[in-house]
Amino acid sequence: MTEEQKKYEETEQAGAQADAAVEEKTTTDNGEALKTENEKLKQDLLYIQAEAQNTRRRLEKEKKDAVAYSVTGFARDLLSVADNMERALAAIPEEIKKDEKIQSLVTGIEMTGKELANVLQRHGVKRVEAIGAKLDPNLHQAMVEIESDEPEGTVVQQMQAGYTLHDRLLRPAMVAVAKAKSGETKPA
Repeated sequence: MTEEQKKYEETEQAGAQADAAVEEKTTTDNGEALKTENEKLKQDLLYIQAEAQNTRRRLEKEKKDAVAYSVTGFARDLLSVADNMERALAAIPEEIKKDEKIQSLVTGIEMTGKELANVLQRHGVKRVEAIGAKLDPNLHQAMVEIESDEPEGTVVQQMQAGYTLHDRLLRPAMVAVAKAKSGETKPA
């Protein structure tokens, strides 16, 4: 082998080694880039899965609420019927209630009122108990203050019943609230 051939072979070997090194470096760089991209894609996938799960939960809650509160308008309309039933019974004097001719009518009105209350309760409508309770602006609407021996801020009279549907207020109770008698102050 001549000197020229040796140089040629050495140059070829050096070139082949350089090519191999470049290829190895490129492969390593590509491998690192692929690993980085793979990690990013995994993170994106986790984020999308979490977002989908949160959306699913939110939609389930909205659906549940829609079902639970779908009767809100209808229930509000029925409350005026319940109020009128109570007013009708309250307007009948006691001596007339005892009259045998009227007694069955009064009993029918009472039974209808009770059945209406049961139907409302079956569908999640509950009456707000107000008398004797501390005024709660979330449940009561104070219409007037009345001098009373009760502690200030206590509901002493109810003008109109309040109602809730599950945990939401349908209508506040219209109430009279105790205030201290003139010259006195009673802590709540």
